[in-house]
Amino acid sequence: MTEQPTLAELMIVAASEAWRDNGEIFASGIGAIPRLGASLAKLTHSPELLMTDSEAYLVSEPVPIGPRGDYQPAYEGYMPFERVFECVWFGARHAMIGPTQIDRWGQTNLSVVGGTYEQPKAAILGVRGLPGNSINHRNSFFVPNHGPRVFVEGEVDMVSGVGHKPERWGEGMKRDYATFGLIVTNLCVMDFEGPDHAIRVRSLHPGVSFDDVQAATGFPLLKADDLHETPLPTAEQLAVIQRMDPHNLRARQVKDNPPARREAA
Repeated sequence: MTEQPTLAELMIVAASEAWRDNGEIFASGIGAIPRLGASLAKLTHSPELLMTDSEAYLVSEPVPIGPRGDYQPAYEGYMPFERVFECVWFGARHAMIGPTQIDRWGQTNLSVVGGTYEQPKAAILGVRGLPGNSINHRNSFFVPNHGPRVFVEGEVDMVSGVGHKPERWGEGMKRDYATFGLIVTNLCVMDFEGPDHAIRVRSLHPGVSFDDVQAATGFPLLKADDLHETPLPTAEQLAVIQRMDPHNLRARQVKDNPPARREAA
């Protein structure tokens, strides 16, 4: 390899695995790294995924991010915003989002941090569509800076997206669609496959130990039985990433770390 893979590229490949074997569903990556992950999935291992041009149309191939120049999307169907909601309500979507906080139950926060709800220390995006999304279809998470301010010790400051905390569910509430995929961070890849949906570490990025991840997390983590090192991108995957991100916008979302580059040599 003449070019060493960056941490951003490693995370894009890891993110793409969230959509493996999902079937014909609407894949939504929110942000550069998740969107490139969804694009990589469609162009390599999961061609049956549905994607849009992020405006109003389904496309037969993912659209590169950033300025398009003379690029013409390959349109194959109409997908206005109202039809996106049809996918949401029927569970036919898998989104990867970047929450401000995540707790041990998978509850997420996009709204306020610190203080009270009426007088928070900081206001973020607001809950937006996360309550409905989190209870209707699968969600994965992207965290570019793994630390205890994101993976909080107790409950998130404001529950924007539902999780598996029993006390938050009323009697008779249907929980079937509140499901999670992967958590991709700058240190590791995690899932919710432990007992009672406990969060497990399933792979560690090159140069990162389980103790490093645990020290950066506010609650106890489990190790997957097959805990391994996160695979480095292949030459084919790097070529796809470059085609989908010709302006290298991926580099702006993740600060590279020397271990990932050193191991790639």
